[in-house]
Amino acid sequence: MTLTTAAPAGVAVRRGPGRPRDTDLDPQIITAVLDLIDAEEEVTVSRVVERGGVSRAALYRRWPSLTTLIAAALDVGRTVPPELPLDGDLRETLFTALIGSPTSIDASGYSEARFRQRIRLVMADRALQRAYWESHVSRRRGPVERALRAGVDRGILRHDLDVEAAFDAIAGAAYYQSIVRGEPLESADTRSRLAAAFDITWRGMVA
Repeated sequence: MTLTTAAPAGVAVRRGPGRPRDTDLDPQIITAVLDLIDAEEEVTVSRVVERGGVSRAALYRRWPSLTTLIAAALDVGRTVPPELPLDGDLRETLFTALIGSPTSIDASGYSEARFRQRIRLVMADRALQRAYWESHVSRRRGPVERALRAGVDRGILRHDLDVEAAFDAIAGAAYYQSIVRGEPLESADTRSRLAAAFDITWRGMVA
């Protein structure tokens, strides 16, 4: 099966054999899922079919499972960050990309309510968590991870640096502020803690 891109940005759907899809239904189905999520209702096939005014067959022609459909809906409004410059001051580049402003680490494209609903859904369903990670989240890490690897190649960062762990350490500090401490990312105290966490991580990464 091949992947095609539906009308909502970032939503990938699967196309199989049979009669051509009516692509106008793609955003209709996604909207139905988001309406259920925003209303804090359980997302089931029956509810999506009823709210979206589509058939079960139409839904499964587009997504192989309810899990992949919810993962696609959760990604609406989010984008892959642009590539980072690989020359110049690497520390400043990484700090700006990951910590430099609240918008660089928030759930861009989400309201806070939808962001919290996303966390609730993925924490309650490990299969959804993995599907969302594999199909959407992991690709947004690419620009920063490539910049980190370039830093290793340039001799700025230690040759044995675990790039994925370095990313997790920096981004994890931001998630901890929002999810565990419940602090707004734009507050001065939060910004100060994030800057300090980045500095600690950076000192462990440099060659």
